[in-house]
Amino acid sequence: MDTAATPTHCPYCALQCGMNVTALPQGGVEVTERPDFPVNRGALCGKGRTAAEVLSPAVRLTSPLVRSGGRLVPASWEEALDRIAGALASVRERHGADALGVFGGGGLTNEKAYALGKFARVVLGTSQIDYNGRFCMSSAAAAGTRAFGLDRGLPFPLEDVPRTGCVILVGSNLAETMPPSLRFFSELRQNGGTLIVVDPRRTRTAEQADLHLAPRPGTDLALALGLLHLVVAEGRTDEEFIRERTVGWPEARAAAMGHWPEYVERITGVSVPQLREAVRLFCEPESAMVLTARGPEQQSKGTDTVGAWINLCLATGRAGRPLSGYGCLTGQGNGQGGREHGQKADQLPGYRKLDDPAARRHVAEVWGVDPDALPGPGRSAYELLDALGGDVRALLLMGSNPVVSAPHAAHVEERLRSLDFLAVCDVVRSETAELADVVLPVTQWAEETGTTTSLEGRVLLRRRAVAAPPGVRSDLEVLHALAARLGVEKGFPADPEEVFEELRRASAGGPADYSGITYRRLAEENGLFWPCPAQPATEEVSPSGDGSASGDGGPAHAEPAAHPGTPRLFLDRFATGDGRARFVAVAHRAGAEEPDAEYPLLLTTGRVVAQYQSGAQTRRVPELNAAAPGPFVELHPRLAARLGAAEGDPVAVVSRRGRAVAPARITSGIRPDTVFMPFHWPGEGRANTLTNPALDPVSRMPEFKSCAVRVEALGSREQSGRAAGPVSGG
Repeated sequence: MDTAATPTHCPYCALQCGMNVTALPQGGVEVTERPDFPVNRGALCGKGRTAAEVLSPAVRLTSPLVRSGGRLVPASWEEALDRIAGALASVRERHGADALGVFGGGGLTNEKAYALGKFARVVLGTSQIDYNGRFCMSSAAAAGTRAFGLDRGLPFPLEDVPRTGCVILVGSNLAETMPPSLRFFSELRQNGGTLIVVDPRRTRTAEQADLHLAPRPGTDLALALGLLHLVVAEGRTDEEFIRERTVGWPEARAAAMGHWPEYVERITGVSVPQLREAVRLFCEPESAMVLTARGPEQQSKGTDTVGAWINLCLATGRAGRPLSGYGCLTGQGNGQGGREHGQKADQLPGYRKLDDPAARRHVAEVWGVDPDALPGPGRSAYELLDALGGDVRALLLMGSNPVVSAPHAAHVEERLRSLDFLAVCDVVRSETAELADVVLPVTQWAEETGTTTSLEGRVLLRRRAVAAPPGVRSDLEVLHALAARLGVEKGFPADPEEVFEELRRASAGGPADYSGITYRRLAEENGLFWPCPAQPATEEVSPSGDGSASGDGGPAHAEPAAHPGTPRLFLDRFATGDGRARFVAVAHRAGAEEPDAEYPLLLTTGRVVAQYQSGAQTRRVPELNAAAPGPFVELHPRLAARLGAAEGDPVAVVSRRGRAVAPARITSGIRPDTVFMPFHWPGEGRANTLTNPALDPVSRMPEFKSCAVRVEALGSREQSGRAAGPVSGG
């Protein structure tokens, strides 16, 4: 392999930071800064700096494994593939196509997500496909589509953030989840703008804020409605914008006016003076933004919650204008692209709806199949996992670890164990892979070429920089081989660029139109923002009046007629039929599970800076493990005193679904009625043993962010302790 540095992108979060990767002559791989990429300008967090360590054969899978005598043992590729194809064919013959399930991941490239969705529907004929991104941004996607007619995480580049007047950041601890992005918010404040952070905890991000609002978990909907009430009462609405660019305001206004500040204070614990100050900071500048993350989204009312924050933007004219708008901070590396190209239960490539006859005809023509042969929408992620061992008897899983990451994880683990057959494709031997009948070792970020789509909607080219170890194949090669064994010889190429060329045709004319994007353009232009049709969009159909590049290199080397991409959406019109944004009338409602005498506290979950998602990869990196060696339970000092728990003492957190044990971490940065656990670890400290799978009725997002628990002190690691009752305060 050439020892020259290869410009590529980080395998972790949706920032997709630019980096250089070099295969060293003496062995090993080096990651270095890549200052030319505008999102991170060379900066990398600890996860990015150490990403090459997971490439080592010492920590990753290098041979297929098959179950024999109750154990996973090495096998040849031919044996492993034959077992998978044989099992899938047998289950389909005995129980029908919908007895086969497919579960994907938000870390898969666009090419792999596209091919996986096509494989499920064309080769297997099953409707039962979804992916772990359903657990990430689905509520924001549903709310954005409902309001604007289109979902793209950010409708503007991150470079716009420092130039706006105020940002309300709701439920995001980006200082730990995507550290290089904190620069944009620091620059915002340096430029005279203000940052409001909404979070039950005083996180590293909240410490940077001009105003920190700490609502009770699960009450973000009431908070947004209370702010909108004050906007109306104080005469801060933008009546001209509402009249000319929106519909549905009278109903939304009436719903908001039922949320008096004092009523909202009682629900949320956020004081009326703080509510008024937030409205002042948000409304006084000419421009402002609201950005949400998992906090308000991972709720059984997440779609309405995000919708309430969108209503706040629309009522104040903070949408569809320069340096203003609502955006979602997508979490997973390709969480945006992963939900656009067909691995979601209800979608076809290009963000088309699976139940739309025109969409079915278009994609079926590209695939060379009868539209009527395509199955309809299937189950959402948790519903699919819950059906395992029942209606769904066999599962092909790529790039996900639901044993750690799914809500009600002990139940999901039991469902996985009950399957007739489980096949897992992964880089490492994850907790889910340990349950499989066949495990296939597949290539990862630096060993393969493919595209991802960042939280900005910027399509990027990840380049192959190093050779994979012998015995490792790509996911595309796996799907090619399985399709052939199941009787489909054509249509599943192993070459990623060939797959992308088909994806371009399949997405053409859809909401997420990639047809004007090529590998060559991505390499030359440092990425392109979708929609990017093959021909320039007309004013009538474009969701934006700004087709200019975002300062990171224009299409100087592209064809003269090439569309430049769309960094900024909605400046001329929204992507609805009439071009107007939709207010949606919403009202506060309680969470699916509120505290009571038996479970008097609320648990919320999240991440720490040194680990990522289920930790399957980062827990194999010594530097990251040294920084974050295991789970913990954050307790307010008053709660800890009531329990009799000291720093580092083991405590048990108990919900209606199970029990987790981890050391206490005592901090005044959390509400006294709330406890926090990070969710990166398996075993007795698995936070998702506790979480509630109650689903949002629109997005089917589980309620990760709020469930009722009690906490029991375990004394000096030997004694069983007493449970904590309610602790007042906010």
